[in-house]
Amino acid sequence: MPLRTNGRILAASLAVLAFLSACSEKKQHPVDRVIGSFSDSLPRIPLPADADTADAKWAGIDLEPKTPVRPLYPEESAKKFLLPPGYRMEPVLTEPEIEQPGAIAFDGNGRMYVLELRTYMLTADSDGELDPVSRISRWEDTDDDGIYDRGTVFVDSLVFPRFVLPYGKDCILAMESNQDNVYRYTDTDGDGKADRKELFTNRYGRAGNVEHQQAFMYYGMDNWLYSTVNAFRVRETAAGVIREPTGYNRAQWGLTHDDDGKLWFLGGASGVPSYFQFPIHYGNFEVPGELAEGFEVPWGAPVGVADMQGGMDHVRKPDGSLNRVTGAAGNDIYRGDRLPRELYGELFYGEPVARIVRRIHPEVQEGLTTLHNAYQPEKSEFLRSLDPLFRPVDLTTAPDGTLYVTDMYRGIIQEGQWVQPGSYLRAKIEQYQLDKVVGLGRIWRITHDSLERDRTRPDMLDKEPAELVAYLGHPNGWWRDKAQQLIVLSGDKSLGPELQGVLWSDANPNARIHALWCLEGLGLLKEEQVRRLAADDNPRIRIQALRAGEGLVKAGATSLEALYAGLMQDADTDVALQAMLSSSYLELDSLEARVSNALESSDQRGIQLVGTQILEGLQEGAGGNSHRDLDTEQIASLERGAVIYNELCIQCHGAGGLGKPAGNGRLMAPPLASSIRVQDHPRYALGAILHGLQGSIDGKDYAGGIMVGNREQTDQWIADITSFIRREMGNGASLVTAEEVAEFREDTGNRGPYEYPELLASIPRELKPDPSWKMAASHTQPVVIGGSASPAAAFDFGGWTTGVDQQEGMWYRIDFPDPVSLYEIQFDAPANGTVWAAAKKPAAYPRELSVQASDDGQTWREITRVRPDSLEVAFKIPPTRLRALRLELTDTPDEPGIPWSMRRMRLYGQQGNMQKNNPKPETR
Repeated sequence: MPLRTNGRILAASLAVLAFLSACSEKKQHPVDRVIGSFSDSLPRIPLPADADTADAKWAGIDLEPKTPVRPLYPEESAKKFLLPPGYRMEPVLTEPEIEQPGAIAFDGNGRMYVLELRTYMLTADSDGELDPVSRISRWEDTDDDGIYDRGTVFVDSLVFPRFVLPYGKDCILAMESNQDNVYRYTDTDGDGKADRKELFTNRYGRAGNVEHQQAFMYYGMDNWLYSTVNAFRVRETAAGVIREPTGYNRAQWGLTHDDDGKLWFLGGASGVPSYFQFPIHYGNFEVPGELAEGFEVPWGAPVGVADMQGGMDHVRKPDGSLNRVTGAAGNDIYRGDRLPRELYGELFYGEPVARIVRRIHPEVQEGLTTLHNAYQPEKSEFLRSLDPLFRPVDLTTAPDGTLYVTDMYRGIIQEGQWVQPGSYLRAKIEQYQLDKVVGLGRIWRITHDSLERDRTRPDMLDKEPAELVAYLGHPNGWWRDKAQQLIVLSGDKSLGPELQGVLWSDANPNARIHALWCLEGLGLLKEEQVRRLAADDNPRIRIQALRAGEGLVKAGATSLEALYAGLMQDADTDVALQAMLSSSYLELDSLEARVSNALESSDQRGIQLVGTQILEGLQEGAGGNSHRDLDTEQIASLERGAVIYNELCIQCHGAGGLGKPAGNGRLMAPPLASSIRVQDHPRYALGAILHGLQGSIDGKDYAGGIMVGNREQTDQWIADITSFIRREMGNGASLVTAEEVAEFREDTGNRGPYEYPELLASIPRELKPDPSWKMAASHTQPVVIGGSASPAAAFDFGGWTTGVDQQEGMWYRIDFPDPVSLYEIQFDAPANGTVWAAAKKPAAYPRELSVQASDDGQTWREITRVRPDSLEVAFKIPPTRLRALRLELTDTPDEPGIPWSMRRMRLYGQQGNMQKNNPKPETR
């Protein structure tokens, strides 16, 4: 989304830069600068004119001027923490070295990456929030004193980055707000700064408020990558990054896993964990009573500020603390080895509004988990602070075995949408000048007097993969996780015998579990191993065997199906539950009958709850959500395409479109899963399917040799299989109709197979916008969440909208610096009403457009007129050479409340006249 540069944002950005510059020049601590920014006196905060003093939000509120909440130096703030006996907080990295940290992550050498959200709430109006000045820094402790003293800016000039995931040697995965792509950033020359940026995967993001977008990309024990918000998971394979739908995690800012690899998602605005009962890829199961009585009541210190978004009815009197959780951030299952053993396996998360870190005790009975606040009887929390600026937003088990707390340390913790002028929270912010406390931030270490932190340097990135196997049984879960990740990323299949030695001989079940997932991740897991593990005496091992075996079953190991069915009757409730979940996920034969039998043979609450909900889903025909935006005929086309693929294409392109192995590291045919080329213009896939494709592709040769054409098939057959490979297998591009196939068939004639370069040259090329393009519109409305839009935003993921009802005569235009030849126009018209200012109706596509061209930007001629009928707008125009393009509304919807919106706009054509297979451009 283009960034607004009006005076207020520019002033805010310049003020921050001046603030930092002054701190540097005078060597003044940022805390002193903040204190110096406070006003000497403020008038009494007036109530809004329409405020009802009888309303709980305003009843009894004290609006008299107050002494500003003063930031404390780290050593002063440390004295304000309230912890159980023996625990201490010590700073490891603070301002001015870092600013506004939102999360941390450690690489294999123990270096700490810090997600610095440097634009978050610099003013109460969130000015400049999407300015490209945030960063990801990397820090290390060079003298082993526990303080991170050397750092570099690993990636700079980012727009509110969503996460940082260390991913191999000197490499991270990250993405920005209001964007759709995840990138791999690598430092190739060892200077601590990323100098290579590569696309990792696309279709990962969303636009909107920065608190509502995906976050915390996380490497799971099952070797899949998960994130909050997104109802899918992705995984890098030799054939590319694939994806698979999951249940809805209902999370915002926090994701972790336990010793058994179960993911724990954190809700965010709900103030509580969101989904944690079962692995998310099995879908959603509703469990009543999973939060113990009183769980949602926090017990913070008496900070007195009472700056609660919900008003006075959310304030505990008289101490001014929060009386019901309203925020949750940065959870962690503590799996370290340098804090008292009683903490191991407990869930920790921050409640930044309450200024607390919660310790949650999971209690499992009859296969279901209930969460308890460990300090509920004492009406307390694990960590409280008397410093109103303490804002814990991330908890992390560290390589040294302790627990780290990321503290954003600031005045305002709610995003600007929730601190509007006239609100209760805005009044409290102004009363205590909380908006002045910006640009700070601390990382703390929690220690205990009874144990020393582990001073061993990991140095995993400098070791051979075989040396990492020894860490799979380390007492600190961080070491085990990181060793597994690096072993899998190495792709070193020679480790098979050593990993099997751990799997079968190690007395440590954690080591065995990680060895199992290493084998799975390296593609070395065999059916016989799964069978043997499924008979293990340890129920934890039996459960992991069932989970790891799922990939084999999906790849065709049908002989394992009986194993899953048999273990539904296992004497251990958790094993039986796992067999039921896996069987449902794999859609095994006779599922309904087998689940019914399990329900009859067990009275355990977990079996009854899960089994009943699986049966209800089967009866209702519940499935995934990937087709919810399609009509009946489109769904039927995809179903027909799936049959064609599994009967024919799978022979070379493999299950899931990953390419079928042909030996010696080669594939029979190129992968189709998550393919950027397949998702590009549909004429690429149409050309290969209809006429065939031969020769090298991007310099690679495939054992299958040639892709045989299918001219003898009907237009509908071609449309079905083309739509299937463009929409499914982790792709997600638009569908193709039989009419489009017929037109393409006529255009291209009776020809032979394409060579790859020839096919690329024959399809319309997307013209990428640059600063020399000038976009304008008759109407432009700011996006409700995440800043304001401009006409140029139509080309971004964020998008442009009129914001008001469609009206005849509305227009959108693009002026090019030099003539271009256009052939096709595509854009999406977002359906989600929460994104757009006035989009209260589901369909924001234009009802009729006059497509006009100009050679001078003043005189216009109509090229064609089109009537879009879906949220994915795509239409061809007579190939036209022009200097300016205008789209003008010539019809409107029958119902009110529908604006015109466009995002991810694509123009296809050439910088000159159209070439082969396209008619001669119009030049009049």
